Amino acid sequence: MIDSRTPLHRPRRLLLAALLCGAAFTATAQDTGKFPGKPITVVVPQAAGGANDAIARVLAQKLGEQLGQSVVVENRPGAGGNVGTAYTAKTRADGYTLLVTADSAQVINPWLYKSTGFDPVKDFEPVAPLATAGYVLVAHPSFPAKNMAELIAVAKANPGKYAIASAGNGTLNHLIGEMLQKAAGIELQHIPYKGSAAAATDVVGGQVPLSVQSLPSSIAFIQAGKLKVLGVVNEKRVAALPDAPTMGETLKGFGQTPWYGMFAPAGTPPAVVALLQAEVAKALDSKAVVDKLAAVGCEPFKGTSAQLGTLVKDDLARWHKVVQDTGAKVD
Repeated sequence: MIDSRTPLHRPRRLLLAALLCGAAFTATAQDTGKFPGKPITVVVPQAAGGANDAIARVLAQKLGEQLGQSVVVENRPGAGGNVGTAYTAKTRADGYTLLVTADSAQVINPWLYKSTGFDPVKDFEPVAPLATAGYVLVAHPSFPAKNMAELIAVAKANPGKYAIASAGNGTLNHLIGEMLQKAAGIELQHIPYKGSAAAATDVVGGQVPLSVQSLPSSIAFIQAGKLKVLGVVNEKRVAALPDAPTMGETLKGFGQTPWYGMFAPAGTPPAVVALLQAEVAKALDSKAVVDKLAAVGCEPFKGTSAQLGTLVKDDLARWHKVVQDTGAKVD
């Protein structure tokens, strides 16, 4: 009897293993070649009406045209973006369920919440950055300040008197408001809403005097004169409001430019990630997409999956310090 462990049988075993690997590789390549063979769902972990929702819908429409498949946006808000993000992390890693999210949910929430339900690095494959958005501090037209210097003076003279609405506890709007109070040495009452659209509506209606808002959720009110801009949150003035000063022009060193990106569940085939990255880049080169983003105060933010991954890791470290310095906590 020949011992199966002798060298005579090793080449056969190696050949069989090679054939099996080759077959697996061919099947994977064929499956990837068919992608997408059915509609794709893009999960937005924030409510409709905000910057992330607007960006996702602009990109979804264009990607659907390019890929020849429906790309459907599904809003799953809750817990500052944690609900939809955690949901997507647990879906099948095949490229048919994607996450389009704000930097706040991906790199700030892990420091604000005791448990988010996901790991921002281990649970996701970065696909591509998508856009940056303009953010502004807005007020009801009757508010007794027309710029940042006057706001600071009024707030210091009346500590805790004025309220500031946000899109919810733990959202970027909330954290920027906390950072503003610390940087300016003022005290405001925080009122969380279920989404930025609801917060903006109540400022327009005069129920709350102040709010930090993305331009997609507020630009129509600003243009109609129903909200006034006290300052732009971004480091630089935004193209949609070229005459509006940044908050950093009054509060030196203050400024944030929120970004939005696309992610897939960890384990999504590299070929699918690469295809999606290329399609996003193609979409962001489209004049129609650029114009639609500009109309809501956003700009394309092109990059690779590797660059998005690096950005996430870098911003996790940066926002950890910001959250510690402001003392902001959600639970």
